[in-house]
Amino acid sequence: MPYRDRVRAELELSGLRRSFGSVVALDDLSFSVPSGQVVGFLGPNGAGKTTAMRAIFGLTDLDGGTVRWRGQSIGAEDRRRFGYMPEERGLYPSMAVGEQIEYLGRLHGLSGSQAADSVRTWLERLDIGDRAASKVESLSHGNQQRVQLAAALVHDPEVLILDEPLAGLDPSGIDAIGEVLVERARAGCCVLFSSHQLDLVEDLCEAVTIIDHGRLVATGTVDELASSGPRRLAVRVEGDRDGAWASTIRGASVSQVQGGEVRLVLESTTDSDTVLAAARSAGRVTEFVFDRRRLSEVFREATTS
Repeated sequence: MPYRDRVRAELELSGLRRSFGSVVALDDLSFSVPSGQVVGFLGPNGAGKTTAMRAIFGLTDLDGGTVRWRGQSIGAEDRRRFGYMPEERGLYPSMAVGEQIEYLGRLHGLSGSQAADSVRTWLERLDIGDRAASKVESLSHGNQQRVQLAAALVHDPEVLILDEPLAGLDPSGIDAIGEVLVERARAGCCVLFSSHQLDLVEDLCEAVTIIDHGRLVATGTVDELASSGPRRLAVRVEGDRDGAWASTIRGASVSQVQGGEVRLVLESTTDSDTVLAAARSAGRVTEFVFDRRRLSEVFREATTS
């Protein structure tokens, strides 16, 4: 189905439960992913992200809950229109790149000529057009990541699920894959990807979902999450690298000190003039602005509460 003909739809995970012995991987997990957006799926190691992604594809049995696409339970035919990029390499190492992506395209229902055309398109788009005849095992980690993404995209999926697609990539690889994710979402695809690189998620994603111990702990657009919560100040004092002056302010806590910039969280009764006076007592103030929460702050607060 061409992207331009797709209607806005949602991937819905509702009440997912999954335990492995005494370990609870998914604990009544519910959230949705609309088409047309890149949604970041975040959580600490062991939070249940990979289990939830595998559940979308029926690769793990659930103890309860449902996964729906366009309001319907997902079946085998639906999954042929989904694309999956697992964190662990899912490629045949001794098989030629172009040959195996074409083979995967055929498994998804493409004709031989359709698969071959799509392989050429995606390998060129991901800057590995000259490696079609190479064996996967001969490629660098970054180029293997590009091949893995091409394998997920070869059949023009309506839903794209990616587990740590940016891990270990250099800046050019991150840019190449990031551009493709945004492009696919704008064309109508439903895109969900996990990553521990929160600055990159903040740049690429319109919305994020955060889970911890298999439970939903925060969800919303990046703008909504960044603007919620108590007031925040970013302050910089010339020549001061550690921000020791800020530790004495009552009603304000230091959330981060980086490169001389002190980020403070203010209690509701704290006057910003008090903070300014304390900063001036330490030296010349070169930055003093109210600021939004960074995604890393949202993440820390959501997973430590």
